[in-house]
Amino acid sequence: MLSAVTGLGSIESTVAKNLPVVSIHQLGLCLSRASASVLNLNCSLILLPMCRTLLAYFRGSQKVPSRRTRRLLDKSRTFHITCGVTICIFSGVHVAAHLVNALNFSVSYSEDFVELNAARYRNEDPRKLLFTTVPGLTGVCMVVVLFLMITASTYAIRVSNYDIFWYTHNLFFVFYMLLMLHVSGGLLKYQTNLDTHPPGCINLNRTSSQNISLPEYFSEHFHEPFPEEFSKPEEFTQNTFVKICMEEPRFQANFPQTWLWISGPLCLYCAERLYRYIRSNKPVTIISVISHPSDVMEIRMVKENFKARPGQYIILHCPSVSALENHPFTLTMCPTETKATFGVHLKIVGDWT
Repeated sequence: MLSAVTGLGSIESTVAKNLPVVSIHQLGLCLSRASASVLNLNCSLILLPMCRTLLAYFRGSQKVPSRRTRRLLDKSRTFHITCGVTICIFSGVHVAAHLVNALNFSVSYSEDFVELNAARYRNEDPRKLLFTTVPGLTGVCMVVVLFLMITASTYAIRVSNYDIFWYTHNLFFVFYMLLMLHVSGGLLKYQTNLDTHPPGCINLNRTSSQNISLPEYFSEHFHEPFPEEFSKPEEFTQNTFVKICMEEPRFQANFPQTWLWISGPLCLYCAERLYRYIRSNKPVTIISVISHPSDVMEIRMVKENFKARPGQYIILHCPSVSALENHPFTLTMCPTETKATFGVHLKIVGDWT
């Protein structure tokens, strides 16, 4: 619901501020801007459920007394997946809209608004706009990164090779860097002098320079014959709704707003990752290794100031076996106030586990 409201608000703002651009792109611009707003919202929200330390703090403290709120915090993984699916869907809408926009840039090249054209001439190959501009090239790279993250997030890959899922998911840092560059291209512009150059106004300087009379200009742009009751063009402009352009239109690139959406959650998540990295560097002492039937091994460990609750999991990293591999295991023994030992049971199915 929030994403839909964000998208509708973006459409209204786009139409109000970018009438000359809308005349070139038509529906493609509205869809691209609306989907971009939904993507900004979900790209900011998707990071919050991954702040697990912060969620565990609120979940276990008295700051959240409501059981319903605590249940919502327990649904953080579902919320993360929902945001991810939304990003995938609206990324498809955004890409499709920009493909239409690239085609419109080429086909609807406007000599009246040269500053608004990404194309250099009419009927320029739209593929050049995709691979020779900053927004186009970064957009293609983001689609590739997003595709890798989506495919590696499937259940089959997560179960068969967790490392592929883990390291591919960390490509989101690259995705966010590309996202920052994507919005800095400045292709979308808005008119800054609507009061002196309203949409649809008649530019008398341009008609005189092109040796076109006002009746001819009116017939060409309004597709109607010039009213016969006005003997002089000056009488027509003074007594009708037609407005005269006081100056040439001026355009300015839209201020990128993506960083306003994602900077806060991204900084929060980076601080969370830094805290977890510092905490993970504390040494772990293996107390015992117990072999159970059916190739099951139990490892009991001790770590200073380590706290956990039943149902939580840990990520084990063994540098002597592999410097890059990490594996998650559900805790089968949690530390208590009187005993700091915690442990996991693992099934021996490969060279690591």
